[in-house]
Amino acid sequence: MITDTHFKGWAKPGIVPPGLDSGVAVKSHETLDAISGHFRLFQLRDGHRFSTDDILTAWYGTTWCPSARTALDLGSGISTVGMICAWRLPGAKFVTVEAQSESVALARKSARYNGLAERYEIRAGDFRDAGILRAEEKFDLVTGSPPYFPLGAGIESEHPQKLACRFELRGTVADYCATAAKHLVPGGFFACVFPHEPAQLARVAAGANEAGLVIVRKRPVVFREGDPALIALFGMMRADDLPDWFRGQTWTEPDLIIRTRDGKIHPEYSALKLAIGFPP
Repeated sequence: MITDTHFKGWAKPGIVPPGLDSGVAVKSHETLDAISGHFRLFQLRDGHRFSTDDILTAWYGTTWCPSARTALDLGSGISTVGMICAWRLPGAKFVTVEAQSESVALARKSARYNGLAERYEIRAGDFRDAGILRAEEKFDLVTGSPPYFPLGAGIESEHPQKLACRFELRGTVADYCATAAKHLVPGGFFACVFPHEPAQLARVAAGANEAGLVIVRKRPVVFREGDPALIALFGMMRADDLPDWFRGQTWTEPDLIIRTRDGKIHPEYSALKLAIGFPP
């Protein structure tokens, strides 16, 4: 297999996976897109495509839990978050859970392409259902990019994959918090993304509290400099794993700006993309 080592002057870091030599093929309704280093991601041409929210979730989780040996990605979709995390944590074993069969099939193709079969288990099902995750299964890092809105709260796509990624068909941010709390090892870390609007922030806080989690850090995300933050990244730990005095506080980090006022990629976001093996 001949592999390009550079893209527009940027040297691709990381291992070179088996790629198409693994036996997977790109169908006419699919695309095969760069994600981290030499890793690629299978996506539907007209379906849900990976987003900045996914990239940020993976970066945030692996940044604040860099020594994870085991990781769980909830509602994993086409495995954007999981693939980036697996690239950044080359020694970790992964379990991902996704209910949509079409997304599961794409994720499995990506796992084969990226040479992850030995350490990346993709489970088909609703993570809230009994038996999908065993009670004794615990993880150093849990990630999740929950759907943001209840049904009826906005324009709903006719494409089932897009619909499920945006609207709460199979659970809310509170369900993500509850499942994460049950499956974290002592001292484990849960990273997720959710809208920054006050009512939505209240939903995250309520979900964390009900699950016995503490939001130990939060980073608002501004998509264009000068605009209000639209989403935020959240880092949570179990209250029982923290000193009493620490449980009632959250460190709010400075805004993460994606683009400057003139539309250029912000220098920090360029550096962030380099950290996940993506061209700046």
